[in-house]
Formats: sequence, structure tokens, C-alpha cells
Amino acid sequence: MIQVGNIDLDLFAKKIRYYTLKQFTLMGFGHYGGSLSIVETLAVLYGKHLNASPEIRDDLNRDYFVLSKGHAGPALYATLYLKGYFTEEWLGTLNKNGTKLPSHPDRNLIPGVDMTTGSLGQGISAATGIALGNKIAKRENYTFCIVGDGELNEGQAWEAIQMASHNKLDKLIIFVDDNKMQLDGPTLEINNPLDFVKKFQAFGYFSKRIDGSSVTEISEAVVWAKANHDKPTAIILDTIKGQGIPIIEEMGNNHHIRPDKATNNEIIKVMNILGKEIEVNG
Repeated sequence: MIQVGNIDLDLFAKKIRYYTLKQFTLMGFGHYGGSLSIVETLAVLYGKHLNASPEIRDDLNRDYFVLSKGHAGPALYATLYLKGYFTEEWLGTLNKNGTKLPSHPDRNLIPGVDMTTGSLGQGISAATGIALGNKIAKRENYTFCIVGDGELNEGQAWEAIQMASHNKLDKLIIFVDDNKMQLDGPTLEINNPLDFVKKFQAFGYFSKRIDGSSVTEISEAVVWAKANHDKPTAIILDTIKGQGIPIIEEMGNNHHIRPDKATNNEIIKVMNILGKEIEVNG
């Protein structure tokens, strides 16, 4: 079992990316694109800023994390494995009969998952409720939530965003994975999201855009968010769907893919390179 703490975040991101790809290659298909685009953010949260671990999973004062874009579950599973919530054997059962790792996170099956998600738009509502409950209980813990850019087509999401602002949930930190693609195509063509930073600011948030592939910028943004008071914070992640794996980045539609043999072999080559880098660097 691999343990991590306050560690080399670039290396941790490589580990998450490697084990995310390993799950997909074993299964033969899946939501590659949106899982890979949040790897760096998961590395920063679970490697440095999120006060959560298997030892305190039942502590009400720990931090909470909600993956609203639940189809990116395999990236979260890789992260939870690396944090010691379960063994590597679980990763080989992704979405198979009898698995504890379904395609979307399930809090009743997976240790370390705070909220069942997958119905897009609902996770951000749950995260808002968790943050409100903690505020009412006068706890000082944080609630983090990753929401997809396409997911923000949902009206329910904006109801939750407004409600969080109204209640001054300054311990709620939302990340928008702006990878610019959704199930049916580019977000600009499906439903132009306009300027996410300005939209969140109009809803009463602290908000800014950062490079979602830079663990340094993400970590600095979390520090900035925690220094904010009396308002929730939205960090817009400028990402690429399939981030970190060029052959997937370059696909026209990589939301959910079933790679042919040649493509799968190329993905496995990249995965093996990552594996060797991890082995060399620990």
C-alpha cells in the first residue's frame, strides 16, 4: 500500500495519472478525457491541502470532497488508493460485476467517498449542503468540490451556487474543470459558458482562472482561497480534456472512448513510461 503526505506534487500527479490509465486499460474503455483533466487538482488536494485520511474518515471535523463530475471517478479512485483507503486489487475491478468501484463514485461502497455523484448538477448541490451543515455546526473544516464545465449547463448547479453565496459559505471551495469539451462536443458550441470568472463574481464569489495543469498554481490558489472570508471561492481550472496524454488530448471526442488496438497500445506505452518514472523517483 502506497502512502502519501505532504509530498512532491508533480510525482503524486504522475502516480494518479498512471493508476487512472491502468484502470482504463484493464477495462478497455471509459471516461478517459475528464478523468485525466483533474489529475493535478486531485494531487494538490490530497497531497497537501485536504485534511482527510483513512485514520480520520469518521471525524466530523475533517475536510470533505465532492466530485460532482462523477464520470471522472477513476481518477478519484486512483487517488484514494494512493492515500491508503483500499488496496490496489480494487482498481482491477473497475465497473465489473460485484465491484466496489462503479463507474461513478458511491459513498456506500467506497471508503473515502463523501458523496455519491454522477447525476450531473447534483454534486455541487450536495457540497453546498455539506458546507452549510458544517457552518451551522460551527466547524472550521473545508468542503471542496470539482464541477465540470459542461455540467454547469444545469440550472440546479446555479441554484446551489447562488445559495452558497447567500449563506456566505466561505469554507466552500469550488473548482471548475474548464476542459472545454463535454459529451456532445465543445462547450462553446453546445451552450456557450461565457466567462466563468465573471459569472461566479456576479454570484458573489471570489473567483479567478489558473493553469489547471500546474500543481504550483493550483496549490497557490487553494492558499488564496483559504485566506478569503465571508464569500465562497471558485477556482477556474484552464485544462485540456485528456490532459497529460497527447494521443488522448488530440482526439476529437475523448469524453468516453473505447480505443482500438493500435490506440490502446500507444496509451499503454505512455502508461509504462509513467510507471518507470515513478519507479525511478519513488
